[in-house]
Amino acid sequence: MTGSKSPGSRMPATKSATKSGARRRGRPCKPRPLATSPHLDAFLDMLTAERGAAVNTRLAYERDLADLGRWLAQRSVALEAAGTEDLRAYLAVQSKDGAPRTVARRLSAMRQFYRFLLSEGRRTDDPASPLDSPKQGRPLPKILTEAEVGAMLSTAEARGGPEGLRLVALLEVLYATGLRVSELVGLPMTAIMRDGRGLLVRGKGGKERMVPLSDPALAALAGYIPFRGHFIPPGAAAEAGHSPFLFPSRISAEGHLTRQRFAQLLKQLAIDAGIDPEKVSPHVLRHAFATHLLDHGADLRSVQKMLGHADIATTQIYTHVVTERLKKVMHDHHPLARRKVEEASEG
Repeated sequence: MTGSKSPGSRMPATKSATKSGARRRGRPCKPRPLATSPHLDAFLDMLTAERGAAVNTRLAYERDLADLGRWLAQRSVALEAAGTEDLRAYLAVQSKDGAPRTVARRLSAMRQFYRFLLSEGRRTDDPASPLDSPKQGRPLPKILTEAEVGAMLSTAEARGGPEGLRLVALLEVLYATGLRVSELVGLPMTAIMRDGRGLLVRGKGGKERMVPLSDPALAALAGYIPFRGHFIPPGAAAEAGHSPFLFPSRISAEGHLTRQRFAQLLKQLAIDAGIDPEKVSPHVLRHAFATHLLDHGADLRSVQKMLGHADIATTQIYTHVVTERLKKVMHDHHPLARRKVEEASEG
């Protein structure tokens, strides 16, 4: 990306003193939902084996379809035997209590499941094909300003110690690369490229992509890695090098920092930095990465590649964010726009 300025080269805001972050125990893992039929098991196995679906994607499909299976069981209907009217009635119930995006996601899972049964010869029809998708607007992504990101980074830097160094490294890497949170927390040490200037990331569908690291991200990693062993269970390894993960965890069953724990750390950091915690999440920082790159002149294709989007249409939503912000700037500061507002108020 020639001529564009990376968000990672930001100028941090003024540092503020904060409480040192004591490590908290993570939330207990939620029980894995049980599949309601062997057909569902076969479908989920196909998602993993043939489509390379990530663990979280598989679990999302399983949750949605298991919920449908339980609802159908109350009507004495097997999941694989449901008719169009059964599915329509289920969606009607969901529409009363759920958001349109949730209903649309569950409908998508249903369509793929019954299409799978049809392709495997386990049904002669597709009961989900006549169903209409719920109408839903596409909301613009939430983002943080560059000043807010800088304030969070400065607050994390002020903490010091292994916890603070890890948090700074997580923030800098996320803001410099726009990784998905599952990609970030699960990074192996081998993801760091030999020249140390970038990461080789395995994303959705097992696809690999290379993302460059900014100088602040490189500095943050250099400061954190010597203290990485602090986060490895004492009995599990005598040396930090025995953990395959860049961000290991003493208490996580996965062996690395969990998505949920990282989200908790960000919420607390936002509070300490004087930012509304409702505005902050790992995904919001991913949005900030993309939007700030476009603000500084990056081309859409480069942003698409770094985000790991298969379709550029997914990346284009960020251009709408930039456009809306430009409209507001013009409305607030253009002399003709101000004159029209003054004339309207006088009239």
